[in-house]
Amino acid sequence: MAKYTRGEFLGLAGMTAGALVTGGSTEATQQSGRPDEAELAVINGTVYTVDDAQPRAEAFAVRNGRFIAVGSSADIRNLVTSRTTVIDARGRTVTPGFIDAHSHPSGIDELFGVNGNVRTLRELQDALVRKAATASPEQWVTAFMFDDTKFDVVLNRRQLDEVVPDRPVAVHHRGGHTSWYNSKALEMAHIDRNTPDPQGGQFLRDDKGELTGRVAELARNVFDKVGKQETFSEDEQRRRGLEGMSHMSRLFAASGLTTVHDAQASRDQILAYQDAYHAGELRHRVYYLIAAELLESYKAAGLYTGLGNEWVRIGGVKFVADGSCSERTMLMSTPYVGRPNDYGIQTMTEQEIVDAVENAHRHSFQVGIHANGDVAIDLVLKAYERALEKWPHPDRRHRIEHCTLVNDNLLRRIKATGSIPTPFWTYVYYHGEKWTEYGDDKLRWMFAHRSFFDYGIKAPGASDYQPGPFEPLMAIQSMVTRRDYKGREWGPNQKITVDEALKVATIHGAYASYEEGSKGSITAGKLADFVVLERDPHEGDPNRIKDIKVLRTVVGGRTTYAAEG
Repeated sequence: MAKYTRGEFLGLAGMTAGALVTGGSTEATQQSGRPDEAELAVINGTVYTVDDAQPRAEAFAVRNGRFIAVGSSADIRNLVTSRTTVIDARGRTVTPGFIDAHSHPSGIDELFGVNGNVRTLRELQDALVRKAATASPEQWVTAFMFDDTKFDVVLNRRQLDEVVPDRPVAVHHRGGHTSWYNSKALEMAHIDRNTPDPQGGQFLRDDKGELTGRVAELARNVFDKVGKQETFSEDEQRRRGLEGMSHMSRLFAASGLTTVHDAQASRDQILAYQDAYHAGELRHRVYYLIAAELLESYKAAGLYTGLGNEWVRIGGVKFVADGSCSERTMLMSTPYVGRPNDYGIQTMTEQEIVDAVENAHRHSFQVGIHANGDVAIDLVLKAYERALEKWPHPDRRHRIEHCTLVNDNLLRRIKATGSIPTPFWTYVYYHGEKWTEYGDDKLRWMFAHRSFFDYGIKAPGASDYQPGPFEPLMAIQSMVTRRDYKGREWGPNQKITVDEALKVATIHGAYASYEEGSKGSITAGKLADFVVLERDPHEGDPNRIKDIKVLRTVVGGRTTYAAEG
């Protein structure tokens, strides 16, 4: 029996980190020998199984990419032969692989775009100037991941004009619902101070009525019709997609993520998943919700929720009913602090929501509708209630993406319809400076993880990356402490325990994709997805959980990430 110290264990992990099989199944290969022989065994661990039937264990064995036994180290040693790789965890914490149930990964912006996630105007202007130097006339110069509340000034179009006056500029908020445009872009789109706001959108103005350049929600659609976007051949676009997805998958693996739900996959992203899978570059499992515009083509092809394999699977269809939590545009029954007439923005009419739900529901699709504010959530639940009454389904699990601001009435209806809320899980920590615009009364009902548990609702974890950081350990800290990065506490009544946070991060994520029978806990028969942590999140200062180091991430018995050292 081969045994490994911590250093040897990490070295072994490093050697196997790139060992995903290209094409076909990427699970562990069948070995000769007795049928209960373990290919991989982990012993002497502090194993949090997230399985109520056996919450704690010391060890487990893996064969053919699945857990075959979970128990004591002595029990698991009985399944070990000379061919078994045995890892001595030396008391370190092992959990099921983490699941992010709402993300928007691509990697193309991260590798090839203008990074707007900076803190000063000078940094942003310099980055735009560098990009403009390579742009042709009328070609858009764009930046991504901008965060207005972490910036040193209030951004406006004049500051963009100073550095790029002759080409259209768009600086997109990391939340994905608002953007800042320079005067050239506004001119090309024929937008001036007299232009009315369209339904579902807004051109923001200063106290003198002048356009600031900030544009919210559906009002941004007008800019799609002007200027020239950077274009690529089909082969080049596929190459960029593969590189971007490979990059994101490595980052996910390093954070302990083993499954990620893509909450609005386009055609190019779906190709990127397939290309990364066949190239052996996909280190995380994928459950993707298709963009709404793909629904008719999927219906025509006879495709619906659930088709795929253990690595890439079709999820639901995604719609957007209101604005953003982080950008302070979500649709609420009470106004924002300091803005007595601002209740947020509705981006789908009630009838549009009803029609979208009926169409998808009747064609065997899970529905995921972005609804942050309590008014938007109410409209979505009305559509779900109607569809389930007219066309009953025993376990449809329609989703409410974000489901940020709830109340007792909404919680009862979520439970009654079997709907799945996907609340933000890193937002309290990372976006703390934004919560002053909601106020304490609302924060008691926002990101309501405690309330979801109390009502028996299986809410998964959701980063919404790029809008929020995707690191699961930051998320666990955020849910447990309800403190932001400056130590301020927001909605402390919604705190949950570390054990509950682990459920959010694992089995609840699996439930959101109908996969709780195959993943989400360390249970015999399930996929061998697990994470080894440097220390136990139950112990020590809970405000340091995010600093816990991921030592090893394993998907289907194969190491996808190993820490150096």
